[in-house]
Amino acid sequence: MKVTAKELYKKLVEDYNIVGETGNIKFSIKDLTIVVKTKDTVGNLIQEWLKAWFLQSEIDFEENTNSQTFPDFLLDKDNHKKGLLEVKSFDFERGPGFDLANFDSYCNSLLENAYRLDSDYLILAYQMDENGVISIKDVWLKKIWELACSSGTYPLKVQEKKNVIYNIRPSTWYSDRTKFKPFTSK
Repeated sequence: MKVTAKELYKKLVEDYNIVGETGNIKFSIKDLTIVVKTKDTVGNLIQEWLKAWFLQSEIDFEENTNSQTFPDFLLDKDNHKKGLLEVKSFDFERGPGFDLANFDSYCNSLLENAYRLDSDYLILAYQMDENGVISIKDVWLKKIWELACSSGTYPLKVQEKKNVIYNIRPSTWYSDRTKFKPFTSK
């Protein structure tokens, strides 16, 4: 079934009711199975779970063969300029610590691929307790400009190392207390 990002969000959040659901991560070798209690792999495993959910829900998609390049999924297999879906997740207690994109690569790609501005970001916030139980706290569907913001230093919030800009960083879009609000348009 072909869906848009908005339809996918509705299926996941409203129909499937993922917010508030819990799970855990188990790892087995031979006859020993453990529950993973570290957060290092949660984001990758949520994305892997989401792919399985797409298949179970009979959602048409194409996965990017290179996990390091944009986007994670294509929801329109016939038109690779539409239905671009990037998946991000973060520990709700710590806030969004993920990168929206590599600054240089993203800016350069927009020169020839301006349609990337219309890509959707599916963001899942989770919490993990001391027993390794993961709960989905919230889910958002946003465009990059609804996540990006300015900062005290630059017109765009970025990760900087040794005076070199590396990545575009997100605002805390869901908080009323955030000093720098997301942009209102592309």
